Amino acid sequence: MRDRLYYTDTTEEQWGRIGPVIRAWKAAHPSVSGHEGLYEMRDIVDAIFYQNRAGCPWSLLPADFPPASAVKYYFYTWRDAGLDKTIHDLLRAQVRERAGRAEDPSAVVLDTQSLHAASNVPAATTGKDANKKVPGRKRGLAVDVLGLIIAVVVMAAGAHENALGKALLDKVAATTPTVTKAWVDQGFKTSVVEHGADLGIDVEIVKRNPDQAGFVVQPTRWVVEQTNGILIYDRYLVREYTVDPASSESRVYWSAARRIVRRLTGDTTPTWRDPLPATA
Repeated sequence: MRDRLYYTDTTEEQWGRIGPVIRAWKAAHPSVSGHEGLYEMRDIVDAIFYQNRAGCPWSLLPADFPPASAVKYYFYTWRDAGLDKTIHDLLRAQVRERAGRAEDPSAVVLDTQSLHAASNVPAATTGKDANKKVPGRKRGLAVDVLGLIIAVVVMAAGAHENALGKALLDKVAATTPTVTKAWVDQGFKTSVVEHGADLGIDVEIVKRNPDQAGFVVQPTRWVVEQTNGILIYDRYLVREYTVDPASSESRVYWSAARRIVRRLTGDTTPTWRDPLPATA
């Protein structure tokens, strides 16, 4: 097992919350040859966490991690199996229960964010946000009132807010049937409200006070803005680097999972605001 050198590495307590899920998955998906594999699953997860935070390509993963080919294999395999979301959702449920709330929410807040795309991202999955003048992709989030992610959708930036809104509502209804209320901003139109009604979700458009100038925190909706701001602390999520939008969605779940598990275990990262330790 490698030494834990980076602050993105999991602690024993953190791995204790993630590891059992991965071990259960491996037990349910044995190798055809019966081989257990050469690499520790904890090291694979740590490599994904590191890459998300550092924003480096596969080829620049530090040498103490398993080979990039192995990390890529598990990242894509877990993405396709939905294990990334399973881990995230189990951790999210623990945070909600600790806060005295039900395991699944009854209300969500929706928003979108346009991101520039890197040169390797195919034109077929990108576009231009005509309003924000951003060429790339658009990421849509549905979060609960605590700012915890319920659903993620990634589309070309040229897609209308309504398209992302409907796709988010579809995912929310499919995975979290307890949701009956959603708040959205004025970028979403009547068709989203009607689509929500068809799914049994009351969609309310939060309108900005026309007398307000500049940035003003909007009631209820601010939590999704906060979540968007937190996500881009991970450099891999500042731009769109992945060829497949499904990988972008997976990156969001891994990013959120790392922060949730740190929240559950009470771990914090020192900042420049923290006083320096006393010297002898």
